[in-house]
Amino acid sequence: MFEIAQDFERMAARFSPIVLIGPGLTAVIIGLFVWLSGLRFARALVTVLGAFIGGICGLFTIGRNVTAAAVLAVVAALIAATLHRIFIIILAACLAAALGFAIGYLVKPYVGISEEAIPTNQSRLPVQGPALSVDASVQVMKAYMIDVGDEIKQACSQMPLYNWVIIVVLVVIFITGEIYFWRLTTALCCAVLGTMLIFAGMILLLLYKGSVPISSVCSWPLFYTAVFITMSAFGTIEQLLLCPWLESKAIRRREAKKDKQRRDETTPHWRTT
Repeated sequence: MFEIAQDFERMAARFSPIVLIGPGLTAVIIGLFVWLSGLRFARALVTVLGAFIGGICGLFTIGRNVTAAAVLAVVAALIAATLHRIFIIILAACLAAALGFAIGYLVKPYVGISEEAIPTNQSRLPVQGPALSVDASVQVMKAYMIDVGDEIKQACSQMPLYNWVIIVVLVVIFITGEIYFWRLTTALCCAVLGTMLIFAGMILLLLYKGSVPISSVCSWPLFYTAVFITMSAFGTIEQLLLCPWLESKAIRRREAKKDKQRRDETTPHWRTT
C-alpha cells in the first residue's frame, strides 16, 4: 500500500489543480468542525458528512456529472439526518475496524504480501507526461482507489486469526460505548474522524503545492502516529469540556427568549388600556 501511495504522490504532479484543491479544502474545513465540535452539532455534522460522502462517491462512481453527484449527496444527507444515531453507531464500527486493520498492517504487515503481489490497475497512466484534464485526473484517482481496495482485500485474505479477533473486539467495544457511553464515544469518534479528514485534506493540498507529504509520513510513521493520537485525544477532551458548556448556554438563551415572549404577551400594551 505504501508503494501505491508514493506512486500516487508522484502522479499528483500531473493532476488538474481543482481535483486536489477542492476535495482538500473541503476535507480540512469539515475535519476542523468535526474535530472540535462534532459532539455539540452531531446531527448537523452527520448530515454534512453524509452529503460529503455521497457527493464524493457520486463524482467517482458516476463520473463528472455534477447533477447526479448533487442528487446522491442530498439523498445521503437526508438518510444521515433521519437516522443520525444509527449512522453514528455505524461510523463508530467502521472507525474501529479501520483502526484494528491499520494497527495490524503498520505494526506487522501480513504474511504473503510482497511488493510483487501488490495489484496494479492497468488503467493507470505513466507518472511522467503532460498535465491531465479534470476528467482524466478523476479517472486516474479512481484507478488508484481501486488498487488500494484490491490490496486491502488481499491483506484481509492473508490476515491471521488474532488480527480478526482484535478487529471484532474493537468493533464491539465501540458499539457498546456508543450505546451506553454515547457522549464519550461520540466525542472520540468525531475527534478521530476529524483528524483523519484534516490529514487527508492537508495531504491533498500539500500535493498541489508540490510537496511530498506521503513520503514524509512513510519516513516518520511513529512521529505522525503520535501526532494523530495527540490530535484525537485533544479533540475528545475539548469536546467533552466545551460542548456541554455551549449546549447549556444555548438552552439558557432559548429559555430567556421564551421568558421574554411570555412577558410581552402578559404585559398590557398602552393601546389596549
